[in-house]
Amino acid sequence: MADGQGYATASVEGRIAVEYLDPSPEAQDKKYAFKCHRQTIDNVDHVWPVNALAFHPIYNTFASAGSDGTVSIWDHKLKKRLRQYPKYHSAVPSVAFNCDGTKLAVGVSYTWEEGEEGAKTAERPAVYIRTTGEEVKPKGWTGS
Repeated sequence: MADGQGYATASVEGRIAVEYLDPSPEAQDKKYAFKCHRQTIDNVDHVWPVNALAFHPIYNTFASAGSDGTVSIWDHKLKKRLRQYPKYHSAVPSVAFNCDGTKLAVGVSYTWEEGEEGAKTAERPAVYIRTTGEEVKPKGWTGS
């Protein structure tokens, strides 16, 4: 976390866990895990790995990137998704905010879920730079 209070971890099972460093019971009561990067298609649940997480350097929200080709912005304090950007052409193995959080770099490339056969038809890797706005701010942000 940008405020140094904790961290988030991601899994190949489409989950994110938010943990706190303070060992006090009050702080530890705030930790949680949630499901994400999932979709139901034709009544079948599809789960994609969460490949990367990046905390916003000012607002302490974070971005998650998945093999489903999506990037979401999360407010970990409210336990809510603030925004999901339109889906990219392939998996998103990497995301990063710039130093003031006004830009989000999104790396898109094939991540070998379908082996060598999938690599034969995969699109070229790409890096997209998104300008961020209100969607990365926590609800009720007061500047503190």
